Amino acid sequence: MISQLGFDEEKANLQYGATQAFVYAFTFIGGLFADKILGFRKSLFWGGLLMIAGSIILSLNPHDYFFFGLSFTIIGTGFFKPNISTMVGKLYKSGDTRTDAGFTLFYAGINLGALLGGYFCVAIGQGDMLKSIIPAEKTWNVAFGLAAVVMVISLINFIFTQKKLGPIGVQPGHPLSDEPDKKIKKWQEILVYIGSLVVIPLIMTMVSKTEYTDYFMYIIGPLTLIYLFYEMTKVNSAERKKLWAALIFIIFSIFFWGIYEQSGGSLNIFAERNLNRDLFDLNPNGVNNSGGAFFILLLAVPLGLLWIWLGKRKIEPNTIIKFGLGFLFLGLGYYVIFATRYFANEAGISSLSIFTIALFVITLGEMCLSPIGLSIMTKLSTKNLQGMMMGMWFLASAYGQYVAGIIGANMATAKKGSSNFDALMAYTDGYKQLGLYALICGVVLILISPLVKKLMQEVR
Repeated sequence: MISQLGFDEEKANLQYGATQAFVYAFTFIGGLFADKILGFRKSLFWGGLLMIAGSIILSLNPHDYFFFGLSFTIIGTGFFKPNISTMVGKLYKSGDTRTDAGFTLFYAGINLGALLGGYFCVAIGQGDMLKSIIPAEKTWNVAFGLAAVVMVISLINFIFTQKKLGPIGVQPGHPLSDEPDKKIKKWQEILVYIGSLVVIPLIMTMVSKTEYTDYFMYIIGPLTLIYLFYEMTKVNSAERKKLWAALIFIIFSIFFWGIYEQSGGSLNIFAERNLNRDLFDLNPNGVNNSGGAFFILLLAVPLGLLWIWLGKRKIEPNTIIKFGLGFLFLGLGYYVIFATRYFANEAGISSLSIFTIALFVITLGEMCLSPIGLSIMTKLSTKNLQGMMMGMWFLASAYGQYVAGIIGANMATAKKGSSNFDALMAYTDGYKQLGLYALICGVVLILISPLVKKLMQEVR
């Protein structure tokens, strides 16, 4: 957006936050339609098709069709993201100690794509790779096109492997579904498909004008909570307590993602302007976008095995403690980013190697929170609200992304008209503050863990 579309840093941060907010906000809607009409499998397939369409549109003309392509991606992710996570949760029976480990490995699979796309597509788009065979004016076309190609391969893979899932994810009304007596008419299903296409122009308008994002976020959150409270009146006391526990996790995740998601906004600008290539001559933006995914792949199996090992010995920390640890690692990681100022030269250029250490520490925090959060949503949700609760988990991410964009824009505003060294100081001061907030959240979570543990009852 900065180098190709000519946005200034403040606008780019706000735009990034708005786009990501809509991406995650629509996961709530996608989860709701999966619960009520489509089922998880059909939702996943439809979402995949829309995401592929979005990347193809961007590959044709990323400059003129930028927001049009993003709109397809937003709607597609809404149908795809929450429902594939819910399906993973259904692979395990209630009380299975392997659930957290399974979600950790699932998370590793997600991040294999993040590693490849996060580095190679960015490096190609910036003209840092394959520049001898790709014309300079076509680099971003190729980058978005590669994303579409890989998603097509993935969707074909899903078609041929879904038979191994048994009844998991089938449409309500199917004899093997959780609601075999529910009757879904074909016109209802078709209406969902048509409706998701009809709203594309509306999404395109709201995403391109960030002030509309403000209105949307002011409305969608309260409405979602009202609907959740309505659904809570239909369940028994034990189920209601679990839903309250889930809501606590969801609220704290907003703070986590608001801090963490500087990675796609202000940290991208920081990497471009203030980091050198002292780590194997790697592209700093590529490292920022893919370093976390690399460390997730590195840590997923050891952490998954660690949870299993601790679980067998009945000394595994409960989920709320894991959440608290996630915040503590997140805060420490941002303090390491703050420390990059002590390795900078007079031009405000600092060490990519030190920055990468920070990514490693932050990723430890993410691994303590995000895959565990996906797991706990499936454990605490009632049978008929699993898609909606997973959607609420991602809606919390939407608010985190929204907050992240505002934070990044404020840091960008502080550095206007200043030198590159002054910019380094302004950004790292901001990261120090974010680190402090993360540490405070971590301590609070650990202190309230006995209360939340009571609400969770038998769930661990």
